[in-house]
Amino acid sequence: MVSFQLDDEQRMIRDTVADFAKNELRPAARKCDEEGTIPEELVRKAWDLGLVRNAIPESFGGFGAERSVFQGVLVAEELAWGDLSIALHVMAPALFALPVLEMGTGEQKSEHLPRFCADEFAAATMAVVEPSMSFDPASMTTRADPDGGDYVLNGRKCLVPLGSQAETFLVFAVTARGAGYAGVDGFIVPRKTTGLKKREREKNMGLKALDTIELELKECRVPRNNRLGGDGGCNFLKLMNYSRIALTAAAVGVARAAFEYSRDYAKERVAFGEPIASRQAIAFMLAEMAIEIDAARLLAWEAAWKMDRGEDVSRQAYLAKRYSADMVMKTTDRAVQILGGHGYIREHPVEMWLRNGRGFAAFEGLCMV
Repeated sequence: MVSFQLDDEQRMIRDTVADFAKNELRPAARKCDEEGTIPEELVRKAWDLGLVRNAIPESFGGFGAERSVFQGVLVAEELAWGDLSIALHVMAPALFALPVLEMGTGEQKSEHLPRFCADEFAAATMAVVEPSMSFDPASMTTRADPDGGDYVLNGRKCLVPLGSQAETFLVFAVTARGAGYAGVDGFIVPRKTTGLKKREREKNMGLKALDTIELELKECRVPRNNRLGGDGGCNFLKLMNYSRIALTAAAVGVARAAFEYSRDYAKERVAFGEPIASRQAIAFMLAEMAIEIDAARLLAWEAAWKMDRGEDVSRQAYLAKRYSADMVMKTTDRAVQILGGHGYIREHPVEMWLRNGRGFAAFEGLCMV
């Protein structure tokens, strides 16, 4: 039976991350957006929460807690409520660590997981999205061809979070054409690999503080044992499910931030002798925003709950991701509208949330729980 009541541990985790988002991320968000950088001290504080290390077994230096997608959803929503750019930055190492933890060979786990249990932030990431108008993860064009004891990778990736800093990339490429998700595999590519070229940092409409780049892979050769999961490969669709659930939760966090800010503004802003929140047009808008946010959250919670039970959630994860992408765009746009002219200026954060929220329609593989 599905329960929507958080237990004591889940409530403690949510409240801890919520306090961190409120006291650390939200105050820094505007400056980070304006300057395009995230302070190392802030990243270190987030790393000290142990969000990645928590699920890694003690044998590799982690805390050995049972991995919970549902708890990850709670964390992703609260971090994104604080600021999406910073949230995606501090969660980027999980894009590499969690796939290795779940689907890597014993050798891959022993080699890479201890890095994510050290005191210093481990810069690693995943490369999924390609610079194509019609990009579909199930039919990507980046390919990996076997050649003797190696694989040779050719293609281009974009929207690679933490790309300029990452020491290691988990690059996804087609190994069996025409096989859809089943024909896609992940490859561990160190930053100094010959044929791997990092282009300039992307200039995006939103996520101004997040370092995203485009990668070019040209005759990029990696050993066969760098294939995630070895000869058996990995379950790429399952990894995308993890990511889509995380992105749904992050969209809820951004939308919730915009809703709460515009709601409070509407209660305080007086026009023609009364708060604008008492006007039917504004009140109805706020009500619809609240409904849409709760609906998206429930979709994320259901998918996460089922995934923790070992069920196939491909349909639920996809629908949740699609629904939340529309929801966050609509909600942040209405927040700007409720503030009127004030919503269009940088004195208020709703314009930043609108810019960040707009990207969810194109996001794939930018965070994972």
